[in-house]
Amino acid sequence: MAIMLLVRDGKLRYDQTLTEILPDFPAYGKAITIRNLLNHTAGLPDYEDLMDAYEKKNGFTWTPEKQIQDAEVLELLKKEKSGKFAAGTSWSYSNSGYVLLGLIVGKVSGSTYGDFLQTRIFSPLKMGQTLVFQKGKNEVVNRAFGHSNENGVLKETDQSSTSATLGDGGIYSNLEDLAKWDDALRKHVLLSEKEIQPALNPVKLSDGSDPHWPMEANDDNLHPGKPVSYGFGWFLDPWEVMPDKTKARHQRMWHTGSTMGFRTVIERFTEGDSLTVIILCNRTDLDPEKLALKAASYYPPLK
Repeated sequence: MAIMLLVRDGKLRYDQTLTEILPDFPAYGKAITIRNLLNHTAGLPDYEDLMDAYEKKNGFTWTPEKQIQDAEVLELLKKEKSGKFAAGTSWSYSNSGYVLLGLIVGKVSGSTYGDFLQTRIFSPLKMGQTLVFQKGKNEVVNRAFGHSNENGVLKETDQSSTSATLGDGGIYSNLEDLAKWDDALRKHVLLSEKEIQPALNPVKLSDGSDPHWPMEANDDNLHPGKPVSYGFGWFLDPWEVMPDKTKARHQRMWHTGSTMGFRTVIERFTEGDSLTVIILCNRTDLDPEKLALKAASYYPPLK
């Protein structure tokens, strides 16, 4: 949403390249556009992998007490000579891309990422319990802490070495504020129906083909090898239910989220169904997507 607001402001273009915005970025960024970053076709290296290689080479370790920051992620990406694949030729969920987009919001807006979101999104929507958290700069009131089930006992597992990066997950919120966010999307408060449309167009690869999840399994690869329908920050494939053995397809926008001690999901059913299910879990032994779709199955218009 922040990037799309800056595009509407005339400060960014979807076809603008990474090196146009960050001139000192390596040559492989010349082919990566803002659109590629938004729909995960940029092919950027995964910064978590780069952290591991850097730590082994330099005898240095990021920790929950000394967490990696966005600027450090950028420096790791600058050390690389190439991406995982040529921009536009494949699809792979990228936390690196989201970190760069957050940095771009700050650079292009002349503000900081957190201040821009506060001014342009949170304040207008009266999301008073939502913020971009930065340790030492602000605090999250009444915060839930993450937990993991270890041998039948829930233990606090709240922060990792990557928990401080902003563009890929630095926003803290609650159900009431996310309901306001959902309402604003439905009523086109921040962007008109036409302006939001690019976010709802499923990505095609540069050869016109449909993208697929990568074959290799990892924490960010939900369905290895299967087709993926993704716009800007939203999965777009319909939900299929089969009441009375008759297939019903319901259009939706959805996204899961997972990090140290947390599992989350938002499922927005569109085309008149007017149902959104949001589940925030501060424990890792639950499947919020499964819970959300089970809840949706009880909603009469979706049966």
